[in-house]
Amino acid sequence: MFNPMELHAVADGSGVPLAVLLKRELCNQRVEKPDILSGEANKSKKGEDFTLLVPKCRRTPGEGAGDSAGDDDTISVFAIFDGHNGPAAAIYTRENLSNNVLAAIPPNLTSEEWTAALPRALVAGFVKTDKDFQTKAARSGTTVTFVIIDGWVVTVASVGDSRCILESAEGSVYSLSADHRLDANEEEVERVTASGGEVGRINIAGGAGIGPLRCWPGGLCLSRSIGDTDVGEFIVPVPHVKQVKLSNAGGRLVIASDGVWDALSFQEALNYTRGLPAEAAANRIVKEAVSSKGLKDDTTCIVVDILPPEKLSPPIKKHGKGGIIALFRRRPSDELSEEQTDNGCFEPDVVEELYEEGSAMLAQRLNMNYPAGNMFKLHDCAVCQLEMKPGEGVSVHGNMPKHSRVDPWGGPFLCSSCQAKKVAMEGKLHSTSSQSTVQLVPK
Repeated sequence: MFNPMELHAVADGSGVPLAVLLKRELCNQRVEKPDILSGEANKSKKGEDFTLLVPKCRRTPGEGAGDSAGDDDTISVFAIFDGHNGPAAAIYTRENLSNNVLAAIPPNLTSEEWTAALPRALVAGFVKTDKDFQTKAARSGTTVTFVIIDGWVVTVASVGDSRCILESAEGSVYSLSADHRLDANEEEVERVTASGGEVGRINIAGGAGIGPLRCWPGGLCLSRSIGDTDVGEFIVPVPHVKQVKLSNAGGRLVIASDGVWDALSFQEALNYTRGLPAEAAANRIVKEAVSSKGLKDDTTCIVVDILPPEKLSPPIKKHGKGGIIALFRRRPSDELSEEQTDNGCFEPDVVEELYEEGSAMLAQRLNMNYPAGNMFKLHDCAVCQLEMKPGEGVSVHGNMPKHSRVDPWGGPFLCSSCQAKKVAMEGKLHSTSSQSTVQLVPK
């Protein structure tokens, strides 16, 4: 007999059995939000690393944390800001980014709509924070790895080389952030050079290039950051965003600055945390990183455990999974045991990818297809939320070629200052790119 419960959800390419998906929907109605336990550790060399840990943050901008807020009205926010050329950009971003992101999310949304709106709001919040910081006339910059946990959904926005990884309850490891070091990202090298920047290594008195690839002018090793006003607008604040949904078995996040990742691999860092609570795990990672390479840079780590309610210790991991999973794997049905699918509301340890985008183009990042795009007010600036009269805004698609299928009259729209920011970030947009070597002659 035909059994529809044996069908797989192949329409979306997930490979998750329909029975599991239906059970998940039924269970989500009665499974509580996870318990969030966190800890941090830091060894300071320059005093330019800053953290943000808000286990309960209200969704309304400006209200901050509060124990009186109901669980349904709160999210958890964790972030690392790794500054350079001084702490000003890291401090400013720590104080303003959260509110700028939350202010970009329309009010009165359902839970599903809020989740769908968050990636665009993160892009808007990062760009607005960078744009506002430029008025401070400070020359510092900062990397940002910004994590929002809403129930079992984890969303990570990142610029720079601080990283965030997830270890699921089963022991699979997932990278949730991007590395915007020019040495590690050929696509970003092409984008920077196409926008008018030069990319090359330091060359002293005509010798071979030394050190990492840098962007010139300025000599920054990163292609994305907040701040760095003296480097050039082609160093953009547009974040890579990845959004995933955990099973209700939970998992562990490790968020750390490059002081950790220059010394430890993802797997090494996780191995050092086995069986430790979050605070002790963060301290162990920082200790091992400093022991390995010495204290050459600010070294900061946040560990966040996302646990089933009332399970106040890290989940036991199975060893030997091997490798970092960058593309999210959905299991075929033959990997699911009868016990897993029939044991109440227990879910198989499947991490679902809900969203991922890393383009630096605002036209692509702010545009949302129907019906999600209708959540946002058409004539509010898509970056700074300035309310504009019809006809005042400039479409993010204003420079699209005539044969494009995108309707420039349909928005999203930008105010004049945010449009100027967009044009500056896109730079010359040359059709060809090249790498160069920068000559430095000692005095």
